[in-house]
Amino acid sequence: MDQPVSPALPSAHAAARPRAVPTHELYRRHALPVRIMHWVNVVALTLMFMSGLQIFNSHPALYWGASSYTGRPAWLEIGARQDSQGRMTGYTRILGREFTTTGVLGVSTDEGRAYAQGFPGWLTVPSHQWLSMARAWHFFFAWIFLINGLCYVLYVIASRHLARDLWPTRMDVRGIGASIVDHLRFRHPTGEAAKRYNVLQKFAYLTVIFVLLPLVILMGFGMSPRLDTLFGGWVDWFGGRQSVRSLHFIIAWLLVGFVLIHVFEVIVTGLWNNVRSMITGRYRVPQEPLRE
Repeated sequence: MDQPVSPALPSAHAAARPRAVPTHELYRRHALPVRIMHWVNVVALTLMFMSGLQIFNSHPALYWGASSYTGRPAWLEIGARQDSQGRMTGYTRILGREFTTTGVLGVSTDEGRAYAQGFPGWLTVPSHQWLSMARAWHFFFAWIFLINGLCYVLYVIASRHLARDLWPTRMDVRGIGASIVDHLRFRHPTGEAAKRYNVLQKFAYLTVIFVLLPLVILMGFGMSPRLDTLFGGWVDWFGGRQSVRSLHFIIAWLLVGFVLIHVFEVIVTGLWNNVRSMITGRYRVPQEPLRE
């Protein structure tokens, strides 16, 4: 353990070592409307994803084109088969390449009993397999998510949160390489820099808000027979209904990837500090290292 150094005679080693000084500065990071809409999104997206997986389990295969009856093989298929001894084996086939996924995908176990199911029951709602109710849950929370999302877009534009906080500046773009290096080395912003979104956050949020979320909603509309009847033809722009279903699935998993990275960053940059800022709005600003 290092021995305390007299202030009158600092060692060369101690003088060169940065020392983080605790700070008591609390910064109002998130306005109340942003906090409310954030948590509404958390609930809506979680239940939409889990009910969507249950809908997918009713036909766990994805195709490209207008129909699944064209003879084209599925580019993604999750299923189960029995061997000569009657044991069930789960498999996942992606672009013609097959993997054994028993216990994870294709075949799940419950109290020692194996049963065929695409995604496991613990990842789906409202039950192991209940297509009609899963569709009801999915559409209900989809409308909540859509209304909440429109309110958020209107708010960030009206409050200038978009222009002031989310839109990258030229300096941000020039520093994107340094920001990537900082993230890879787990160097987190301190002081005034901690009060602003970094350039990677800005690009990630803008891509999610204005690209991925509108696309996943549009692809969801494309799977609705009623909307196809009212506004026919546009689904073919994306290759047909099966292509739309595939795109909806892919974009949903891209959103899951974003959420996982987001949660990881929340944890490594200070779990309680970040969660508190999204509940109360108050964020404790990390102090910049000082040299003695």
